[in-house]
This record gives sequence, structure tokens and C-alpha cells, in this order.
Amino acid sequence: MDSRTLTLTLALNIDSTRMQQITRTHSDNPDFHKLTDLLDDELCRIYNTRKEDFEDYNRITDLSTVIVVYENAQPIACGCFKIFDDQTIELKRMFVLPEFRGSGIATSMVRELEAWATELGYKYAVLETGKGQPAAIAMYQNLGYEFTGHFDPENSLEISVCMKKALC
Repeated sequence: MDSRTLTLTLALNIDSTRMQQITRTHSDNPDFHKLTDLLDDELCRIYNTRKEDFEDYNRITDLSTVIVVYENAQPIACGCFKIFDDQTIELKRMFVLPEFRGSGIATSMVRELEAWATELGYKYAVLETGKGQPAAIAMYQNLGYEFTGHFDPENSLEISVCMKKALC
């Protein structure tokens, strides 16, 4: 583990046979790359697109606010945030392997990213997801996110949904 990685062990499941931990890391983490490649595959399937269609939009580099969730040392989920403006972060690249969905991991990840952003002094979080991901939209709503206008109306996609939440 290099100096840019901090491991936080959180109880994500009540099942004591499953050891899960959230690791704060950076965008160079190979497990983060592996999981975001799987995310891109899934998004292409959902929206009938190609990876290269959104390659520039989805690229995350030089980012020190990444988390990876591990179960028994295997990467099972990821997410990150980037700076949106001086008071706001944007959640990005949220993904949980299909076999681990519905267990509260995504909720724990969002809460961890929000806590991290708050530690750094940010007051708001925004995100963009897609209409083809109703479970994600419902989770964000349950966590207090509300629909907002598109961040870049001139370049917004019809499939996009933008949401915002006050962190304090």
C-alpha cells in the first residue's frame, strides 16, 4: 500500500463470514481500472453504445478521491468524486459487481464519499446517472438526492438524469 492509500474497514454486511472493506485510494489503482472497465461494458449494454462513444467523458485520471470495496481481498465495487466547483463535488464511476447488488454496498460507498468530501470542506454533491438505471436513481433519492437541471444543457444527453444534495 503506497502513501496515497488509506484503508477503512466498514461493516457492510451483517454476515460475519464475509469480510468487506472500503479502501480510499487513487485513480491509478489497478482494481479501480478493472471495475470501471466492467462498468463501461455494462453501460454499453444498457444504452446500446460503444465504449469509445464516451471514452473522453468517462476517463478519470490524476484523482486522489477514489474508493474500492473489497471482499476477502477481491475488488467488488468502486466509486470516486471529482471537484465540480469550490463548494461541490461530483460523484463518478459508481459500480458494484452484479452479484453483490442489493446488499447495501452502494449506499455505504455513497456515504463514504460524502463523508470524505465533507472532511475536505465541500458542501454539496452532484451526480449524473442515466434513465436506464432506475435502481441507482431510487438509491440516490433514498439518500436525499433531488433531481436538478443538467450541468451542461448544451451537451446533455436525453438519457441523463442529474441530481444534487446538500452535504451539511
